[in-house]
Amino acid sequence: MSEKFDVVVIGSGPAGYVAAIKAAQEGLSTACVEKWLDDKGTVKLGGTCLNVGCIPSKALLDSSHKYLEAREHFDVHGISTGEVSLDVPAMIKRKDKIVNQLTSGIAGLFKHNGVTPIAGTGRVLSGSRVEVTDADGKQQIVEAKNIIIAAGSVPVAIPPAPVDGEYIVDSTGALEFSEAPGRLGVIGAGVIGLELGSVWKRVGSEVVVLEALEDFLPMMDVQIAKEAKKILTKQGLDIRLGTRVTRAEVKDGKVEVAYQSADGEHVEVFDKLIVAVGRRPRSEELLATDSGVTLDERGFIYVNDHCETEAPNVYAVGDVVRGPMLAHKGSEEGVMVVERILGKPAQMNYDVIPSVIYTHPEVAAVGKTEQELKAEGANYKAGTFPFVASGRALAANEPDGLVKMLADADTDRVLGCHIVGPSAADLVQQVVIAMEFGSSTEDLALTVFGHPTLSEAVHEAALAVDGHAIHIANRKKRK
Repeated sequence: MSEKFDVVVIGSGPAGYVAAIKAAQEGLSTACVEKWLDDKGTVKLGGTCLNVGCIPSKALLDSSHKYLEAREHFDVHGISTGEVSLDVPAMIKRKDKIVNQLTSGIAGLFKHNGVTPIAGTGRVLSGSRVEVTDADGKQQIVEAKNIIIAAGSVPVAIPPAPVDGEYIVDSTGALEFSEAPGRLGVIGAGVIGLELGSVWKRVGSEVVVLEALEDFLPMMDVQIAKEAKKILTKQGLDIRLGTRVTRAEVKDGKVEVAYQSADGEHVEVFDKLIVAVGRRPRSEELLATDSGVTLDERGFIYVNDHCETEAPNVYAVGDVVRGPMLAHKGSEEGVMVVERILGKPAQMNYDVIPSVIYTHPEVAAVGKTEQELKAEGANYKAGTFPFVASGRALAANEPDGLVKMLADADTDRVLGCHIVGPSAADLVQQVVIAMEFGSSTEDLALTVFGHPTLSEAVHEAALAVDGHAIHIANRKKRK
């Protein structure tokens, strides 16, 4: 006899586990299907983000940054350390400990809230049913009043560089190096490529980043992207734009990579190669042909603004649907769906979802970029403030970068904020809140910010929109 639940969630990443916990908190009988198992055969919760994505990469980013600081930058504070060394296996062990702590924490939250974990791969059938196949091939049918698909995403593979897990790796393999590669190649100058490249550059690798696009970080504001590239290049990342990889072969324990650029074909040899060209939805074998759920041409599950699929009472959230592949976007979609299952008029404001690149300094953004506003023919105004003019940034020896604020020229409403600099991920959240409430730059300008803080740079950028910044010389505004 099949089990029956009010809600069955497929996938336990940030979108899935948040939806499951929220549903259970609201009194709905809830199960969460997850195929990931640990080495003991127990369900391992958290999805890509907690296990091989956001969390472990940030652990390595923080460890490697502290090592770099001790090795090269403590002297500016008058601190002498002598020779500094790094134990890479210990760094990896710390990362694994953090991952285990958090995934175990989700298991505890499931138990506390009454969520039933089900081990296996979920497949949506017609009639609000989910077929679950465990690791041994045994199948069971789980019935649900509502199904939430949160199957997540997987790394994109490219034919010229087949991943072998040893010399040519994807983002998961790049988290497990036992030592810093002498020479490391990275295909892709996006979020993942830059973050992982930064980790191993700090640890001692020579890093070459190969990006097929001519523009650097095209999804970011052009001014911010240009500044970020300048900073990362100064740190030693060799970023080569307009380079299309045509071949990657392992020869004698090395990876030979051929690529084409405007000046012809080139060959580079690396000790390791990371393929980080993006992610795609994990939607294959997820839907029975009669499920009523449809995919678009890129493999994303088709949903409306409320994450409803074309099948009754079947929803999809997170990386498997349209929009940016961001853990926090998926989590909030999961909450919204549960609210709507309960009959509440919940909705999401997709215009104010922040995005962050956790290099050092961080790059963060929310809202429209200047190039988007220009393309729309919008009447806008802009203000910037450099961290070199921030007392707190200088005291922390973090002078690189700037804050950029964009606003409607007629209403003064904040349209976007873009930051490259210290604590950009946290600073941009202040503007996310402001935009959620429809604030103007004047609202931010009239708000009292603590001194000395990095957040004063946000305040000054808001002032600069109308040429009223205090701690920099303002550009004269055209009359």
